[in-house]
Amino acid sequence: MANLVPVILSGGAGSRLWPVSREGHPKPFMKLADGQTLIQKTYQRVVALAQLDPQLKIKTMLTVTNRDYYFMSRDELAKTSAHSHFLLEPFGRNTAAAIALAAYQIAATQPDAIMLVLPADHLILDEAAFSSALGRAINLAQQGFLVTFGIVPTTPDTGFGYIECGAALKEGFAVARFVEKPNADTAQSYVDSGKYLWNSGMFCFKATDFLEQLSLCAPDIAQSAKHCWETMTAAATSPTAIDALEIPAESFEQIPSLSIDYAVMEKSKKVAVVPADMGWSDIGSWTAIAQLVESDENNNRAIGDAIFVDTRNTFVQSEDRLVAAVGVENLVIIETTDALLVVHADKAQEVKTVVTKLQLRGHDAAKVHRTVFRPWGSYAVLEEGPGFKVKRIEVKPGASLSLQMHHHRSEHWIVVTGKAEVVNGEQSLTIHANESTYIPAGHRHRLTNPTSELLVMIEVQSGHYLGEDDIVRFDDHYGRT
Repeated sequence: MANLVPVILSGGAGSRLWPVSREGHPKPFMKLADGQTLIQKTYQRVVALAQLDPQLKIKTMLTVTNRDYYFMSRDELAKTSAHSHFLLEPFGRNTAAAIALAAYQIAATQPDAIMLVLPADHLILDEAAFSSALGRAINLAQQGFLVTFGIVPTTPDTGFGYIECGAALKEGFAVARFVEKPNADTAQSYVDSGKYLWNSGMFCFKATDFLEQLSLCAPDIAQSAKHCWETMTAAATSPTAIDALEIPAESFEQIPSLSIDYAVMEKSKKVAVVPADMGWSDIGSWTAIAQLVESDENNNRAIGDAIFVDTRNTFVQSEDRLVAAVGVENLVIIETTDALLVVHADKAQEVKTVVTKLQLRGHDAAKVHRTVFRPWGSYAVLEEGPGFKVKRIEVKPGASLSLQMHHHRSEHWIVVTGKAEVVNGEQSLTIHANESTYIPAGHRHRLTNPTSELLVMIEVQSGHYLGEDDIVRFDDHYGRT
């Protein structure tokens, strides 16, 4: 029986899927047409693996993600029957650092465990085929190989890296080399040869074998990651039993920022690849999202409210408004409450350039939506102007905002549905639907939802400065003081 520890990597911003994927609410938390997020599907995939193969022993999994995404990840995990520990990064440091720290944690208590490294933002439609490929990968991993999954190419795609298959092994192939994203002609020659596979970015190996190869191929990463792990766990009496460990920023920053491919897989002599045809997609662009939606007779596809007139090969995703496409073709149109993207389907990979330009301008649309998610729930800006801002606030059952104060703004809170417990200065009061309270600037205040139902409120802010940084936290259940 194989002892398997799935490691979920959830760190990418998914800038090619702007304006839905943004820094504050990135790609793994995007909902697909079926209402599920990519990270939820990843957690469910792990549960399915144990059901498909009774020889697998999966006690728990490990999610490596940014601290800012911890509570969103935990909420998505709660929608499944899976259990996960968390390693919380203070900032991104690429996949070699993330996987190394995960390997140190697993090796600390389960030295013979096999790691299955899965990005949180990929899609696999054929779980039975994935389970079969994993069985082959585990057999190779038990022989000491570092195994990657290669996807049998269906097109000469220039958006993927490729793996050249070398000598045949019983369960797969030795890896001859990894190849960067090729041009169209080179990609076609790779597909025609039958010797190349798409690089999926999924891996399977023993934690101890990976750390051994990391020490050989990238000793600077191995040493600095080990120091970071020791620093992180020094104060914890039983670090592997803690649900969430925060990675210290100072020592984490000392780990060189490299991908696992550059650091280890391209250098090690112990790398194998398992070919797989399992309905895999990295959901790397809006055209990939479009392929998940049924088309009409003119190959138009839509999520949300859309009308097509004399239009072909066009995809529309609309969150808020009706979108009408007339007399166009080969377009991708993405509408959100605060942004509109129109891109030729052939240029879908270049959407990330928009994000780069927004970042250079310091534009909020690169980071956050009108709806901003917080550990306690979310808020959406409905209207704003000089001296005022109107928000819709949703507080999850049992959740509580921080005890806080604002220097420059006062707030009116009106309960729409549910019941709110409010601290307002020296007062503690309960507010029901259609009731309100006024919080002057300078008053300490806190909002709590004491019920098992969602609390919905309208907040009206007034003042000469309404920035989100005008907040002083005195106490917070989520460690943000």
